[in-house]
Amino acid sequence: MFSIITGSLIISLLHAVIPNHWLPILAIGKKERWTTAEVTKVTLICGLAHGVSTVLIGAILSIVGAKLEGSLTHFTSVIAPIILISIGIAFIYRHHKHKHFHIDEEIKKKKPKAAIITALVIAMFFSPCMEIEAYFLLAGAYPLWLAWFIALLYLFITMIGMLLLVRYAYKGLLRLNWHSLEHNAGIITGVTLVATGILTFFIQ
Repeated sequence: MFSIITGSLIISLLHAVIPNHWLPILAIGKKERWTTAEVTKVTLICGLAHGVSTVLIGAILSIVGAKLEGSLTHFTSVIAPIILISIGIAFIYRHHKHKHFHIDEEIKKKKPKAAIITALVIAMFFSPCMEIEAYFLLAGAYPLWLAWFIALLYLFITMIGMLLLVRYAYKGLLRLNWHSLEHNAGIITGVTLVATGILTFFIQ
C-alpha cells in the first residue's frame, strides 16, 4: 500500500509539472492578452475538467481491481505488479513519442474568448492522465479509502501545481527547460511504475 501511495504521489507531481498540460493555456493567454486572473481561471477550469475525466476512469478501474481481487487469489501479489511493470516498460519504450496534450491549430486562431475556453476544456477532458490509472486499478484490491485518497491526492497536486506554474510563468518569474522536462516525462513515469510494481511484490 505504501508503494502505491508513493508512486501515485510521484506521478501526480510529474503530471502537474510537465508543460504540455498547461503550456498551451499559457501560450494562448499571452496571445489573447488575458490578465493573470483570467489565465488563472481558465487553468482552474481546464485542470478540473482534465482531473475529473481521469478520476472517472480511475473509479471504474478501481471497481475492476476489486472484482479481480475477489476472484483471483494472486492479483495483489503477482498480477497487479506485473501490470504496473508492463505499463512502465511501455512508457519507457515510447517516451520519445509521448504526447499527452496538444492544442488544435483551430484553437490558436483568433476566436471569441468563450469559444477558445470551451475548446480547451473539451480537449483537456478528453485527454485524461493514463499514467495514474494503473494505481487506481491496484488500489481496488485494498480498502475503498485508498482509491479515494489517490483521487484527492491527484486532483489536489494537479490543480495546485498547474495554477502555480501558470501564474509564475505568465508573470515571467519562472524559466525552466520545459522541452527537457517534457522529453524526459515518459522515462520518469515508466521508472516510477516499474519501481512501484517491483516494490509491490515485496511490500503489501
